[in-house]
Amino acid sequence: MPDPEAPRLLCVEVYEGKPLSYVTETAAELLDDLGRDAVFVPTTTRTREQYGRIQLPGPAPRFAICANGGHLLVDGVSDPEWRAAVGERIAAKCAPLDEVRAHLARTADPAWLLKERVAEDLFAYLVVERALLPEGWVKELAVWAESRGWTVSLQGRKIYAVPKPLTKSAAMREVARRTGADLCLAAGDSLLDADLLTAADRAWRPGHGELADVGWAAPHVTALEARGVAAGEMIVRELVGVVRGRTG
Repeated sequence: MPDPEAPRLLCVEVYEGKPLSYVTETAAELLDDLGRDAVFVPTTTRTREQYGRIQLPGPAPRFAICANGGHLLVDGVSDPEWRAAVGERIAAKCAPLDEVRAHLARTADPAWLLKERVAEDLFAYLVVERALLPEGWVKELAVWAESRGWTVSLQGRKIYAVPKPLTKSAAMREVARRTGADLCLAAGDSLLDADLLTAADRAWRPGHGELADVGWAAPHVTALEARGVAAGEMIVRELVGVVRGRTG
C-alpha cells in the first residue's frame, strides 16, 4: 500500500538486538480480545528458544505448541509426558535422526549449502542458496525419506526433513482434549501448517507463504488475498468474530 496509508506497527520479536517481527496495533488489540475469549494456542515449527523471542499481546497463553508439535508447553514448560509420547511414536515408525542427518551430509553440496541444523533433537533442516539448488534434488531426498517414515519440504531457503508422526495437528488435538474444546480454529501459511489447517474445524491462510504459492486449498479453509500484517489483522478479526458469535 502507499506509505501514507500504512498502519502503525507493534514489534513482537527482537533478534540479536534488532526488531524482526510485527503486528498492526489493531491486530494487537484483537489478539488481546482473543486471548480473553478463547483458548489461544501459538503453534509453530520454531524451537522453544526461538518461540521465546516472541512477545505477543494479551494474556500469556496457557498452552503453546513448538517444534512442529514435538513440545507442548503448559504455562511455558514442556510437558514431559507429551514429549515422551512423541518420541515413542517417532522411534516406532521412523528411521533415526542420525541416519537422516548423515544422508543429508553426504548428499548436500557445499556450493549451495549454507547451514545444517537440528531442532530440539526431533528434526533436521538445511539452509540453502536457493538459486544454486539443483533441480530434482529435493524430490530425490523426499523419495529416500518416504520409505524411512520422514517427509521433506522446501520452504524459502530451508529444506526440512521431519518425521511423519511429528505434526502440529496431533498436538492441537491434545490441547482440545485437555480443554474440552468442541471447535478448533487455525491459521497458517507454511507447508508444515497444512496438516494443522486440515485438522481444524475452520481455518484461514493468507495470500503470502508457501501454501499460497502452491495454491493449497481445502473446503473449510478460507484463502485470503491479503498479505503480510494486513492478512494477520484480518485473520485475528475473523477468529474473534467466530468466537464471539458462539459465546454471544
